[in-house]
Amino acid sequence: MFSTAFLQKEVNMKLAQLLSLVTLCATACAQDLSVAAVKRAFDNANIPTDLKINFNPKFLLEVVLPQPSGLPVLVHTGIQLPRNDTAGPPVFNLINPSNPLGQNAGPGPFVIAAVDPDAPSPTNTSNAQVRHFLGGDFLPARLPIPGAGSVESPLLSNTSAAISDWRQPTPTMGNHRYVFLVFNQPNGFDANSQAFVNATTPIQRWDVATFIQQVGLGEPIAGTFMMVANPDSP
Repeated sequence: MFSTAFLQKEVNMKLAQLLSLVTLCATACAQDLSVAAVKRAFDNANIPTDLKINFNPKFLLEVVLPQPSGLPVLVHTGIQLPRNDTAGPPVFNLINPSNPLGQNAGPGPFVIAAVDPDAPSPTNTSNAQVRHFLGGDFLPARLPIPGAGSVESPLLSNTSAAISDWRQPTPTMGNHRYVFLVFNQPNGFDANSQAFVNATTPIQRWDVATFIQQVGLGEPIAGTFMMVANPDSP
């Protein structure tokens, strides 16, 4: 009979191998290959103007949406997704385009925010922005490789609870942009952010540009967005 400790070790090894393969596959299969193309897509969608931010990305953000069955959905910039594919919660990869399977965008920590600037509709943004996610303390994950120590990956691991948990897109009217942004996390962010956003702060009529200034985030270093529409409302 195998001991409990031995079996747990074997399970951990198999999980590490699977996670490594998933992360590498997500990166290798990524459809965002150029920060210039991502910036162009943001500009064409008027996202920097509408969010009142400067967007000059240095790295690629890949958002992976797990599915209850079948393969996960990989978000590439501007993809149109049915709402059913967006339950999440999302998994994040921060990729250095010059070395996509190795050293990523630095040691971290990073802050990730997701907002909808089109609430309740793209032509009536009286409830925008809606905050769909906000979290800090994201660090690059080191994935254990049996017999070879560990390897740094693009996968980001959240080492603290999210400030605002992921909320699945629920567009009421029209086709909405759901924008993900990554920032370098400044010193004191965990304490400072609580003065402006916490679990009881309304998610509607939020302003990411104001929050950036309040906590000193600086310009985003990466981003992506997806489109989600209400099929029952034009």
